Amino acid sequence: MTDYYKILGIEKNASKEEVKKAFHKLAHKYHPDKKGGDEKKFKEINEAYQVLSDDEKRSKYDTYGKAGADGFSGFNNAGGFGGFDFSDMFRQGGYSGGVEDIFETFFGGGRGTGEKRRRGRDISIDIQISFAESIFGTERKVLINKVGECDICKGSGANPGSGKEKCKTCGGQGKILENRRSILGTFSTERICDTCFGAGDIPKEKCKTCGGDGVLKKSEEINIKVPAGIEYGEMIRFSGKGEAIPKGTPGDLYVKIHIEKHSVFTREGYNLLMNLDIKLTEAILGANFNIKTLEGGDLPLKIPVGVSFGEVLKIKGEGVPIDKSRRGDLLVKINIKMPKNLSKKDTEALNKLKESGF
Repeated sequence: MTDYYKILGIEKNASKEEVKKAFHKLAHKYHPDKKGGDEKKFKEINEAYQVLSDDEKRSKYDTYGKAGADGFSGFNNAGGFGGFDFSDMFRQGGYSGGVEDIFETFFGGGRGTGEKRRRGRDISIDIQISFAESIFGTERKVLINKVGECDICKGSGANPGSGKEKCKTCGGQGKILENRRSILGTFSTERICDTCFGAGDIPKEKCKTCGGDGVLKKSEEINIKVPAGIEYGEMIRFSGKGEAIPKGTPGDLYVKIHIEKHSVFTREGYNLLMNLDIKLTEAILGANFNIKTLEGGDLPLKIPVGVSFGEVLKIKGEGVPIDKSRRGDLLVKINIKMPKNLSKKDTEALNKLKESGF
């Protein structure tokens, strides 16, 4: 008599979680595609799991044995796996891909549904800009060494003026059909031809510059436009500016922005912040100042009579650009410089103020 509990190595009163854990452990151990795997043992483990993981099937098995579970085990005459969730099993084993990724790993790409277009590697670089450039935007030209499209053949791989001919490896199909056997049966899979890279044809005469690949290692100058208002650590993506690949799509270029600190200004959202030191008398009597802006101009600022220490004065529309017509504000925090060495005359004047209630 088949003992599903014995097959999974668990007690009859084992919880559903214990059933699941035991199955995952044994399934990984005996999977036929693993070294030392056992197809027969794997099928037994799966059959036991299909019954014991389902409350209704398990109840019938406990009452009537295997005969009561027949027809509910998840297998059909073709030897399939019914409702067995492969993706769940592999997620538990640390595999994050979906069912299609699992099939592609074990049985190759294609699966009769067409191939994904080949894509070159992405490139990441870092650039540093000034604080003012981060606020108002800027442009930079950078020289990058990467695999790029051949300038002579324009990516075709053919010598200029020469034609193309059918690829002999794939017969002009661009793909190669392969039959593979597995525990699930025989699968017909397709993969991209390694000779023509899926194009179906090859040049009659290879380009002398790139050797027929259509791509080669070279230096390329790229113009980087940094938008106004960018923040530290932001990434700018330039589609198709990464590395090229024969008969495929270039990857992307990612530019990480680093911003130099400014001696006067800091940023908070769309607002610019700065500190302004003023004298005690200026705080008491009021004053007028000219503030140097990020653009280099002078901005008048009126200090009101009796301004407080730490008070913030707002200058509208002098902050970070929000769009073409709007900007944030400039916030000026007031710091009052207290006198340290007072003359006798100064002390007497202050005492008079004190007597007056100030």
